[in-house]
Amino acid sequence: MTTSNHSSKIEFILEGLTKLSELQLPLFILFLGIYVVTLVGNLGMILLIATSSQLHSPMYYFLSHLSFIDLCYSSVITPKMLVNFVSEKNIISFWECMTQLYFFLVFVIAEGYLLTAMAYDRYVAICSPLLYNIVMSHRVCSIIMVVVYSLGFFGATIHTTHMSVLSFCGSHIISHYFCDILPLLTLSCSSTQVNEILLFIIGGVNTLAPTSAVFISYAFILSSVLRIRSTEGRSKAFSTCSSHLMAVGIFFGSITFMYFKPPSSNTMEQEKVSSVFYTTVIPMLNPLIYSLRNKDVKTAVRKVVGGR
Repeated sequence: MTTSNHSSKIEFILEGLTKLSELQLPLFILFLGIYVVTLVGNLGMILLIATSSQLHSPMYYFLSHLSFIDLCYSSVITPKMLVNFVSEKNIISFWECMTQLYFFLVFVIAEGYLLTAMAYDRYVAICSPLLYNIVMSHRVCSIIMVVVYSLGFFGATIHTTHMSVLSFCGSHIISHYFCDILPLLTLSCSSTQVNEILLFIIGGVNTLAPTSAVFISYAFILSSVLRIRSTEGRSKAFSTCSSHLMAVGIFFGSITFMYFKPPSSNTMEQEKVSSVFYTTVIPMLNPLIYSLRNKDVKTAVRKVVGGR
């Protein structure tokens, strides 16, 4: 309890994305633009799916939740980063830091499992099209989403609880632009062995289980598509999966690069760059990937723009 009371009075200093003062304003403008595009793109996708009857299907139900998650975890990180670009001291209290870490983990873990659910949805649609409406009923989709968010809250609660009891009696300068697990562990003056084991086990499960499920789903999908005789049928089947495959590759690729590499393989500056990709760029890219590569979404947009 003493450790917890001591830690709760701590104020951390976020080092930020760069120490170069001449880059602060250009980076502020750049990331403000990215955040605005992220807000408009994801809110637009949510509203479009909610108001367009032709998009009321399990595939777009999951896509609307993907936009919601992207919107949330971008908002956990980016506004604080923008403030830090224009402020002299990038101070964040202990509990603000734990709160940021908690909600970041909730949404980033949930996104991994949601992408898995979307792979399963494509598997059922292509491999068992006649049973699709039964297997992917509204009740089943709702249960899947409850499980997705529950896994996010479960993983985040374990990580943040064990992080909050650590002692931080040395330097309070976080070599990052947000409160992430690895930079915080390097600051602790108490044993972080349990935290490192949890990161390896929970992080490994939350990465390996979804990626394995996605690979298995797409192995069955590929086998089914190759049995389609018509070129048009194959093309249509592949087109429904290409956007999702692109989103999966970008998301899990950047996460794996950040958390599952040898400790000495990258400098902190390189880690910041890779973190920028999955905390700010991916939430902006997902709605663009799904809107620009999806005929149904483009048709719905034209109808809304045309006032129909």
